[in-house]
This record gives sequence, C-alpha cells and structure tokens, in this order.
Amino acid sequence: MRKFLAILVCKLLRFVGKLVGKGSSLPGKYALKICPDILRRVELPPHIIAVTGSNGKTSTVEMIAAILRSSGKRVVYNEEGSNQIEGVTTLVLTNATLGGRVKADVLLIESDERYAAHSFKFFHPTEFVITNLYRDQLTRNGHPEWVYDSILPAIHPETELILNADDPLSSCFARGQKKVKWFGLDKCSISASAPTGVYHDGANCPVCGGTMEYDYVHYNHIGAYRCAKCGHAKQKTDYTATALDLENGTLTIDGGVTIHLAFRSIYNVYNILAAYAACRECGVESGAAQSVINNYVLKNGRMQTFRLGGHHGTLLTSKHENSIAYDTNLRYISSTKEDCSVLVIVDAVSRKYFTSETSWLWDIDFDLLDVPHVKRVILSGRYCNDLAQRFSFTGMDSGNWTVIPEIPAAAEALKAEGSEDVYVVTCFSDRDKLLALVEKEG
Repeated sequence: MRKFLAILVCKLLRFVGKLVGKGSSLPGKYALKICPDILRRVELPPHIIAVTGSNGKTSTVEMIAAILRSSGKRVVYNEEGSNQIEGVTTLVLTNATLGGRVKADVLLIESDERYAAHSFKFFHPTEFVITNLYRDQLTRNGHPEWVYDSILPAIHPETELILNADDPLSSCFARGQKKVKWFGLDKCSISASAPTGVYHDGANCPVCGGTMEYDYVHYNHIGAYRCAKCGHAKQKTDYTATALDLENGTLTIDGGVTIHLAFRSIYNVYNILAAYAACRECGVESGAAQSVINNYVLKNGRMQTFRLGGHHGTLLTSKHENSIAYDTNLRYISSTKEDCSVLVIVDAVSRKYFTSETSWLWDIDFDLLDVPHVKRVILSGRYCNDLAQRFSFTGMDSGNWTVIPEIPAAAEALKAEGSEDVYVVTCFSDRDKLLALVEKEG
C-alpha cells in the first residue's frame, strides 16, 4: 500500500508542478517520505545507464538519449537536470505504472556526483559513465578526491564502468573492478607537452602521491599521464578519438567514424566520446550513433547563438565555481581567428549556498583572452569589481577591458558599435539575463 501511495502522490504532485512551473524534486521528496525504499520496490528496465562527473553530465546524457531513441529504444531520463535522489525518484515514479513497473527500455540518469551513493542505494546501474573529476564548486565539493570518495560507494561490482582514460583521478574507479571500458583521445594538434592552467591539480598521483609525468595533455591535466613511483597510467582505450581537427571541426573515432562538430570545443569531444561509448556498450551500431551525433546541436542551452545589433553572438555557458569549465570556453575563444569582443558576466554566485564566495575567479586563466583578435572585454554583473580585481593581475592591457556593472548597459554598449563577433561567458544562473536582451537564433 505504501508503494502504491508513494507512486500516486508522486504522479499527482508532478502533474500539479508542471501546471504551476515548479521543479521536479518535490514529488520525489514526498514519495520518499511515504516509502523510503520505494526505489527498491519498483521494476526497472533492463538497462540503467548513469552519468556523473564534474562536467559534461547533462550534455552527455542528452546525446545518449538521442542516440538510443533513434535506435528505437524507449528512454526516460531527467531532462530537467534534477539529479539528486529526490529528482531521480520523481523520474522513476512518474514513468512507472501504479503497480511499479517503469515503462521504458532504458532508464538514463544524470546523477549529482556528491549524491550518487544515495541515488543508487537500492539499485545499481548496468552501465555507469564517469566523465571527469576535478576542481569544482569549493563551497559544496571541497577537494576533487573528496568527491571521488563520495562516488565510490555507488560503484557496484556488477556495474560496467565507462571511464575517461585521460583523467588521472576518475580512472582510479577501475581499481578492483572487472567490468571497465575506457574512452580517450590520442595525441593531436591541440595537445600540449605539459599541464596548463593556473593550477596543476594533476601534479601528484592520486594513488600514491608520487610525481606525475605527462607525455601530452589536451587541457589542464587531462591527457596521457604516468606515475614513475606506482605505475598508475593512462589505460589503453576501447573507444578512441584517433584524429581531431578543431579548426575544421572534425572528429574521428576508432579510425573510421568521422563526426562533424557543431561546437568545436574539447569538452564537446569528450562528451561525444562518452555518449558514443555508452551507446555502443548498449548494442548500438557505430553508424547509427554517428548519424545522430554528426553536427549535433545540444538542446540544453549550454551554447546558444544570437544577434545583438550588427554582431553575431555566441553564449558559452560555464559552471560557476568551476575554473576548468571557464578555461575551456576561454580557450575556445582564444582559438578563433576572427576579431571579437567578450562579455564576462558574474551576477550570481553559489546558487544553492549563497555565500558570495569569489575566490574561484583566481583559478580561471583569464590570460587566455590576451590574444590580438580579442579587441575588448567587458566585465559585468554584481561581481564585476571582483572580476576587475582579478583582471588587474593578468597580462592584459588595462585599456582592453572595462567594467559596466549593469548587464543591460553592457549589452547596449556592445550593440551601439561594431559588427565583430561577440562571445558571452557566464553561468547557468545568469545566461537568461543576457538572452532576454538579444535576438536568439535557431
């Protein structure tokens, strides 16, 4: 009876929530109060794919869903991104019959890395994709190795792990596990000989603490590593980006699957690799996966294009308090050839923990904007002065960047003159404050 009541209440609250525009966590929260082990009592599909990590979860999940659906699979997933146990419960119960059978071939779950152990307490994924682990949201996540310890209890011996071979820390989840598949990127034109970024988080081996050596890196400390002391090293990959040309926007997987990139970012490459690997492990043919992710444009709004006066604009959404997310978008701007202006907006900080803590701005490599084709940088939002203080310690000429606190005024300043490309770098919380002022494309 408690099982039935929990499912019924969840469905009713989800229906009402959609009518009034509320989130998707509350129905699951009440269902768990009625029946705390409800996730043990439901009948789940044969494939349960989970995706977690510091970055790329939402994008990877979206692409996995698109590929599987194109292959005729019935897929349910948390499209709204509610990825803690309450949101997962809402997802499962709203897609279940009143008897408790989930009506799908695949249950696809984006899981918050901190709460994966709670979400998978009563069931375990058949495939578990871990995209990466690194410096992220100090207020809630502390050190990356602490996040690793939080995920570890969610790893079940029967689960097949799909891991990023290029990440020294998340690759450690394979220790003691028999079912592991690896994805990664071979050395290519963008590879550097040593780690990049303000901090070198991969300087020491996460297994023994010894000095880590690198054959090459693709960004920050993600690449081909090895520890001279204990031998922890990049593993041979099962799904490999064997060629990458970001300038022309082409990616080749396993020497024979060529994909054209709608967004020429190294992040996008790793998200595609993770999604491709997961779907291949679920029996999808390479050609079927290729046809979906070729020129795939994400629907989650992480990257959007717009018009602002005579300017063509691109919104690059970064994850606040995550320096590597920012570095990747700044590196993308730095790699472009055409003259451009850049608007950096920091108007909200720590969406869940309103601490107004901005030390993470010092982790971002803003010197990546110190290139000839970046003609001007505008700093805007509530924390524009914190940004200005940070920029004063870069190598950029102070005449190339300016502070305009109000976002509408910053947009108007860009709109008033010129026709160069405009890039806007901001977070999920702040993106709509800019999009409300421009003409969106597509």
